[in-house]
Amino acid sequence: MTRYVLRRVLLLAITLLLTSALLFVLTQLLPGDVARLILGREARPEALEALREQLGLNQPPLQQYTSWLTRFVMGDWGTSFANGGAPIRPLVMARVADSFKLALMTLVFAVPLSIALGVVAGLRENKPIDAAISFGSLAVVGLPEFVTGLVLINVFALGLGWFPASASPPDANIRDWFYQLTLPAVTASLVLLAYIVRLTRAGVIDELKKSYVRTATLKGLPQRVVLFKHVLRNALLPTITVIALSFGWLIGGLIVIENVFSYPGIGRLIVAAVERKDIPLLQAVVMMTVFFFALANLLADLVYALLNPRIRLE
Repeated sequence: MTRYVLRRVLLLAITLLLTSALLFVLTQLLPGDVARLILGREARPEALEALREQLGLNQPPLQQYTSWLTRFVMGDWGTSFANGGAPIRPLVMARVADSFKLALMTLVFAVPLSIALGVVAGLRENKPIDAAISFGSLAVVGLPEFVTGLVLINVFALGLGWFPASASPPDANIRDWFYQLTLPAVTASLVLLAYIVRLTRAGVIDELKKSYVRTATLKGLPQRVVLFKHVLRNALLPTITVIALSFGWLIGGLIVIENVFSYPGIGRLIVAAVERKDIPLLQAVVMMTVFFFALANLLADLVYALLNPRIRLE
């Protein structure tokens, strides 16, 4: 198991290293002068030269990359020119914390409902309720995120007044979590719903057809015991892996939802960095997004290895 963990951690490090190299190359390929992109066309030559010196743009590309990567690993992420020269690291980490809250709330809504619907559909294979769940989940996930978000805002925020139209990072109060994050979390949950439902349904159907289930049933075990003690333990293995991967995606992939609800997460920060041509901020945000996705991938593999010991030998 230790060798497996070390191998996965090494792959994570290689992934981040390749991402950093690709990200650096892409920023180097941007048309025009990076310093002029940041300061604008009317910038004076003295200001442009000072910014090039500050960013190390006068150095050879390989030296620029190694210098930037070393400073990034050591925690020096530079300053954001679009935010008045504010340090990038505290800004990004604050947004990561807010995105983490939204991702966590999304899983609170999505996981129990999706698994419950998938189990019911699997137990009632080819029955009307199975068809209804499958059709309904696919119909809901087929709606664009901004459409779902706007519908929820019009109904529950502007119409009923139950929730705010724009979400803010919640306080420690559980009530404030539900008040601020319900609408964006429900919108994000609908994106995951169909995939988790169908994966759980397929796992349940596959396990119900195996011989050990028939043996347990013939021994007189109650269906509840067979389902929860035997079937779900094996059927939910792929689902748990997908849920862990989804958490990494939720940290940095909710750009549309965060913009619809004006939520200050990492997705909105990516958009702001692109719009304002803030290259140092964009590099830091992309690196952190990839890091959390790769970390979620690592955790998913470790959870799967713990639940399925056979994977450790492969």
